[in-house]
Amino acid sequence: MSIPEKEVYNDNLFDRAFIWLFSAKMAKALGQGTSLQGYDGFVDLSQKIMQGRNAQEQQETVAVVLQSLVPSPVLWLIRRLFSPTQWVCELNAWFATLLFEWLVGPCEVKAVEVKDPQGNPRQQNSGVQIKKCRYLEQSRCVGMCINMCKLPTQDFFTQKFGIPLTMTPNFEDFSCEMIFGQPPPPLETEAAYQQPCLATQCTVASPAAPTCPRVRA
Repeated sequence: MSIPEKEVYNDNLFDRAFIWLFSAKMAKALGQGTSLQGYDGFVDLSQKIMQGRNAQEQQETVAVVLQSLVPSPVLWLIRRLFSPTQWVCELNAWFATLLFEWLVGPCEVKAVEVKDPQGNPRQQNSGVQIKKCRYLEQSRCVGMCINMCKLPTQDFFTQKFGIPLTMTPNFEDFSCEMIFGQPPPPLETEAAYQQPCLATQCTVASPAAPTCPRVRA
């Protein structure tokens, strides 16, 4: 596998504010900080969360961080007032391109096919195409992508907001597709579950393992 050329990011004030907020919440949940600054510190905290924790414990720690960002009464109101209609899913996709760019890099809304409540397919602009995920690019770790981003984010939107979300990372080019309005399938049925380590890129890779051991640990 060839190593994608690394992007250069120039974080603005908005980006730096979100990086600081998330890092502070992660440090609190972790019980320790980091000596690194900015996005490097954010990724370093993610790596610290992985150390000594199995996949489920990593996901649970990230869930605590995500829930600390949105008060429970707000989550309750969103679930009560906003059902996952086409308009709500499309609005979430649009917001995601604005609010998540600091985390995942440039992204754009795209048309996708989802099933309506009756099970009929329909086209809607509730997809988000992440061109090259900044988080995966910097961590270069399959387990971190799945345990620290994909699964906790899917669960947060699906269970806490009541808006189904499926994320499908591409470990070849580091792109990722988000589909609001599509319930996430069991991880065991996805290609990501069979993904081996990025052996020449990940610092904690297990080259001999047929699949990334951190996903199943």
